Amino acid sequence: MPKKLKPSPSVVVGIDIGGTGTKGGIVDLTKGKLIGDRVRFDTPAPATPERVAQTVAKIMDELASRPECPSPDVPVGAAFPAIIQRGIARSASNIDKSWIDTDVDALFTKRLERSVHVINDADAAGLAESRYGAGKDVDGTVLMITLGTGIGSAFIHNGLLIPNAELGHLELDGHVAETQASAVARERLGLGWEEYSKRLQRYLSHVEFLFSPELFVVGGGISKRSDEFLPRLKLRTRIVPARLKNHAGIVGAALQASHGD
Repeated sequence: MPKKLKPSPSVVVGIDIGGTGTKGGIVDLTKGKLIGDRVRFDTPAPATPERVAQTVAKIMDELASRPECPSPDVPVGAAFPAIIQRGIARSASNIDKSWIDTDVDALFTKRLERSVHVINDADAAGLAESRYGAGKDVDGTVLMITLGTGIGSAFIHNGLLIPNAELGHLELDGHVAETQASAVARERLGLGWEEYSKRLQRYLSHVEFLFSPELFVVGGGISKRSDEFLPRLKLRTRIVPARLKNHAGIVGAALQASHGD
């Protein structure tokens, strides 16, 4: 058998809980990359606290069987689709409403028998991109915008996260922005790339006016098609696709856990 690596704060488990899938991996934080393959299970429906905790435990059991996995005294990071305040979920836009006011840190810590630190999923992706990806070494404000079921956002200033910036919930033209400009909204409304780009332009121009970022980083599954819409946008701010793609949430969650926050 391969020799088990000694526990190190630079090797941390990250778990990314999404509306449809829950993924986890062992992260080398010196490189911002996964060690070995990620593990994925469908997110249960309904995604209640107990059922999601069981899925997270299945992922942890699989990762714990690997020689690279850090020992139980190393914290685990978990990216979660909700406003997270001191480990407690304060919203539930794309997950079961029973999560609201649940102490997610405590629930997962008890279930895994390991210390768990939870972070908003877009914040996790933003942290990863600012440390290892498209936002690395950028001074000033970097805004990570994730286009998926809704619009997630992360606000990074000089490498520091300002958590829970729910910019997808800005009101725009009488609507919540994410209902009009998310990737799912494009599909629901049957928009071609030109029409969708106009909606995204309106939204991003508004965000640009409010916060004057140095850089926009666009993530989410639709970022794979960024060549269809980014060249159509006319912004003062540079805008680029995310680099870490599907691993950003896992890596960012692990990074947050390594800080003990």
